[in-house]
Amino acid sequence: MTSGVISAQTTITKAFNDPVSGETSNYLSVTGTPDNSAAGSGVTFNNASLVLGSASVTSYSTPTSAEITTFPNSTIKMASPGNTVYYKQSASRLEITGLVTTDATLNLAANNGTFISYPAAFGYSETDQTQGTFSSAAANGLCKGTITISADASGTLILGSVTYTNVLRIKSVQSFNLHLPNDTTFLFPIGTIVNTSYSYYNSTYKFPLLTTIQTVINVPLAGINNQTTNAAQALNTANLATKELTAKEKLKIYPNPAQEFIEFKGGTEKYETAKIYTLDGRLVKTSTIQSGKVQISDFPSASYIIEVSGKDNKKPETLKFIKK
Repeated sequence: MTSGVISAQTTITKAFNDPVSGETSNYLSVTGTPDNSAAGSGVTFNNASLVLGSASVTSYSTPTSAEITTFPNSTIKMASPGNTVYYKQSASRLEITGLVTTDATLNLAANNGTFISYPAAFGYSETDQTQGTFSSAAANGLCKGTITISADASGTLILGSVTYTNVLRIKSVQSFNLHLPNDTTFLFPIGTIVNTSYSYYNSTYKFPLLTTIQTVINVPLAGINNQTTNAAQALNTANLATKELTAKEKLKIYPNPAQEFIEFKGGTEKYETAKIYTLDGRLVKTSTIQSGKVQISDFPSASYIIEVSGKDNKKPETLKFIKK
């Protein structure tokens, strides 16, 4: 495993971070208690004591027609061991339409909940209202609540024996009140579900380097009081199975940072067109790839995302570079 080192600020963007059907990411289980206590800019997230264990795969796919009927407006499905999430994708955000866990199923068809809005850099924060239904072995009915997302910390992540710089943390608190099916005015909650997650990103990898989640369920009438579940997983950067890493292995940009041109190594004959975006997702250039290079001399100094495509590629490949 190697450190991810990019000097520009990490920003979560649709062009680089939005999931694509057909992608898979390889994660490792985590033994130990993650330390999410640090907050602010320039902090150190010290998780050196965590031990990385067995591997599991998270996959992204297009929901079936039956799943879209159940979770309306869903455009992509994320499946991982014990957890399935349905999302609605748009130009500016990724929204949760449904969540299926071993403890309960939340269907947010009445009002989808925001997972993240693009672009998201340090200091980003928003609160969204969400509403739908819930079902579990203990009870079922209506749910209503808020999702508060914030990029509340940035700095260096020490994960086991590896150090990652330029890390941005996204915190999400999903708080739902549970109601009986006939309480359509949402006056008498019978319980609560609170999910608190932390996701650590850097500029090198599309998916989070470390994700932790705590779920607390209270349904006193069903005898459930502060039922707490903790889980954590770390991205296996030594053996990723994602489209993003495949692009980096087969196609490389150099020099990076660059001043006049960026050039490509590896499989350049497959690619014909390059689109360059700012980190907030704005398209700034479309160019043919001639002699394996693209001119960037007129660009302001900043970080950019380049998307390359060709006749034989079903999906474009995405990489990031810095203009000096």
